Amino acid sequence: MALTEPGLFQRVMDRCQRQVLPYVEAVARALPGRLWRIYGPEYAGEPYLPPPRFHDLVVPYDQPLVAAIHRHGGYARLHAHGRLRNILESIAATGCVGLDPLEPPPQGDVTLAWVREHYGDQLTLFGNLEMSEIATLSTPQFRARVTQAMDDGTAGRGWGFVLMPSACHCARQVPPLVTANYRAMVEVVEERYA
Repeated sequence: MALTEPGLFQRVMDRCQRQVLPYVEAVARALPGRLWRIYGPEYAGEPYLPPPRFHDLVVPYDQPLVAAIHRHGGYARLHAHGRLRNILESIAATGCVGLDPLEPPPQGDVTLAWVREHYGDQLTLFGNLEMSEIATLSTPQFRARVTQAMDDGTAGRGWGFVLMPSACHCARQVPPLVTANYRAMVEVVEERYA
């Protein structure tokens, strides 16, 4: 609909914004200084929509939300899975101060090191570990992957990095390998910063 009926879709977005913005403003005012996570922009990214449509459907709507959050001492973080390279400029244009989950290739299309180098002075970066890595890599391989993410996420200048999975295990029973790899993730961080 965003491609075939752009005018109608824009009117829907405008209507939603008239409801969402006052709500965000009120909550941000009542609960100042909180961390916020803005969901939804990923659905305007590739492969769903081309980058110019992402800009048109995200920036004018999320900029005011971010401004309201920041006006009351909060911190706005944008959530977008998948391919980010062609929309990172627009993400930064929203004024958000954080971005997650920064999926590595092949799920994403940009490395954490590249994002840190180009946008690390504007954004705190979150993520970079895939659930598929936690579930399939041997624990020594996963430890190496965690170390790589830590190195890439903290290299050079930047606002910060939060190591975290891009998703979580969604089953009633957690396999031993997943448990071991979660434990390894914590151990690598503790070893580095103890």
